[in-house]
Amino acid sequence: MISRIMSAGSNWPVLSVFCLFMAFAGMVAAPAAADVGPAARTVPSAELVGKGRMTYLGFKVFDAELYAPNGVYSASGPFALKLKYLRNFKGKTITESSVKEIKRQGGVSAAQLASWEKQMTAIFPNVAAGQAITGVRTANGSTLFYLDGRKLGTISDPAFTKKFFSIWLGNKTRNPQLRARLVGAGS
Repeated sequence: MISRIMSAGSNWPVLSVFCLFMAFAGMVAAPAAADVGPAARTVPSAELVGKGRMTYLGFKVFDAELYAPNGVYSASGPFALKLKYLRNFKGKTITESSVKEIKRQGGVSAAQLASWEKQMTAIFPNVAAGQAITGVRTANGSTLFYLDGRKLGTISDPAFTKKFFSIWLGNKTRNPQLRARLVGAGS
């Protein structure tokens, strides 16, 4: 086949440019591969929905990426939220911040919140800048947590899953601009 193309004479440069163009177009048109590690097994056909950076008082906190089947987010379907930390944090601080934000949303009893806090304390490790915690909402509504691809633990309560992910993806989030970028509604 190559000899046929080369024997085409003056068409060779045109054909080679066309082949390079087609190869490049294929790379550009391909969806972003999911970089959620083992979580990809739980989120079928995971593709990037959106991403954004969380800052607080000018400090970079984390970069967030939301993955969902075929790049379409549904709060009631499986998805993965990856937070790549840009600073060091104690696991205790991550738990305390999560509890504070869940409580701020309302609709959770003190006993339920205490149970979730205990479970998160057992799961969340200290993280260093550059490490990522990925939370996965499974099809059955439980939450799996991973640190750089290593499973940390599971919280099986669908009510926890809804409240936890609402910290970033819910209508009462403290950062609606980040939410818009994650769910694909922002610029």
